[in-house]
Amino acid sequence: MFKPVITVAVPSFNQGRFLGEALDSIFQQDVPVEVFVLDGGSTDDSLDVIRQWSHRLSGWRSGADNGQAAAVNEGIAMGSAPFVCWLNSDDWYLEGGMRKLLEEIQSHPQASAVYGRCWNVKQGSGCKSPVWVESFDEKRLASRCIISQPATLIRRSAWEAIGGVDSSLHMAMDYDLWWRLFKHVGVLKFLDHYVAVNREHPATKTRTLRYRHYQEAIDVVRKYHGTLPLRWWLARPYSVWWKSVVG
Repeated sequence: MFKPVITVAVPSFNQGRFLGEALDSIFQQDVPVEVFVLDGGSTDDSLDVIRQWSHRLSGWRSGADNGQAAAVNEGIAMGSAPFVCWLNSDDWYLEGGMRKLLEEIQSHPQASAVYGRCWNVKQGSGCKSPVWVESFDEKRLASRCIISQPATLIRRSAWEAIGGVDSSLHMAMDYDLWWRLFKHVGVLKFLDHYVAVNREHPATKTRTLRYRHYQEAIDVVRKYHGTLPLRWWLARPYSVWWKSVVG
């Protein structure tokens, strides 16, 4: 029995049609993991999927909770591995992706976290495009989120030092997390490899709540960077409007 190296929290709510693929992608990784599924009380077939995987899970629960961020914190706290991450139930890892992240963070002991590249895939059409990811730089992070959450791995000591994700946030909790890791623990290291896939479908929060996402992101930049780059006032409102029109 291998001792887990990575704790993976999988928050989910009515995503039974995707959950199995997400879990399969985790357990296909050549890395000892402990996986905790935090289901928000789904009414679809999620529980059937969870039970099918229960022999591989280190723990799971289903019931009303305080939202995605709180569920992620709960799942990470259940484990004890030295590195942590979360995978939303509609995303998945590429083969070998987790191993690449692990090797990168182990070779950079001063990094609070590492992040790689990520594909964005539209459900149904299968159209694939790269998520905007680039090398870490504070000014660039202030202009836009340059880190893709499914493609990250975080040192547990760094996670615990800042108290995990802010459970008061619902849209920009990952953006806020990158800022706090950088400001209070240490720089985040970029890995120039594709390691994960973000699935875009009509029910994703970033599609249904674009304006709320935009406002939370602005608040995050103001809080940690002080000034708000002009781009937020010019390009971003148009981008939010255009995406809401074209879908």
